[in-house]
Amino acid sequence: MTNNVRTGREETERLLGEASGTTEFELLGLEWTLLPGVFAPFHSPSTSHYSQWLPYPAGKSLLEMGCGAGVTAVYGALRGCTAVTAVDIVPAAVDNARRNAERHGVADRVRVLESDMFRALGPGERYDLVFWNSNAIEAPADFVYTQDLEHSVLDRGYESHRAYLREAPRHLTDTGRLFIGFNSRGDLDHLQRIADEEGLRLEKINSTNHEFPDRVVEFRLFEIVRRAS
Repeated sequence: MTNNVRTGREETERLLGEASGTTEFELLGLEWTLLPGVFAPFHSPSTSHYSQWLPYPAGKSLLEMGCGAGVTAVYGALRGCTAVTAVDIVPAAVDNARRNAERHGVADRVRVLESDMFRALGPGERYDLVFWNSNAIEAPADFVYTQDLEHSVLDRGYESHRAYLREAPRHLTDTGRLFIGFNSRGDLDHLQRIADEEGLRLEKINSTNHEFPDRVVEFRLFEIVRRAS
């Protein structure tokens, strides 16, 4: 087990140990609900930064992969997106995102689905902005998930990253834009190899460093664009 995978599992155990029923938290100047078993956005600055960096297309559509508590999806609706779809593989996260959409009065604009990446979407669904705050730590190909929350941190064999770069472009409108939030605990070289295989390239839009007790982590927002032929 690599150090990053070990750290990811330890982080998951810590978050599970801190979960004690439904809680409230503040982020982006708003109050949110957090259910047990859902990644807590206040433990990492990634959700706050990415939610503020994304160029939400007012009056248009947004798709968020791995929505967790639904902060970015709901924030996008509050910033003017009129048709938002948020998906997550974890049932508790789906419930959580729906609750936060209702809490902030955007349930009519935010559809939340339980899905492993794009599987629950129709083949013809297209969006003006697609975003994923990825589970950047690569776990071995034989890794076995033992807790739902591990999906928020660890990606077995980069299966989800490969699926995202392969399938997300098919769900863009003609002028749609594709983004990924990726941190320095992940394998950027591997991500770039996958992008190359799909005829894509990564353009860094913004980044920031955050000092945790045991390390400094860089959080990066990339736009994924098609390579010129």
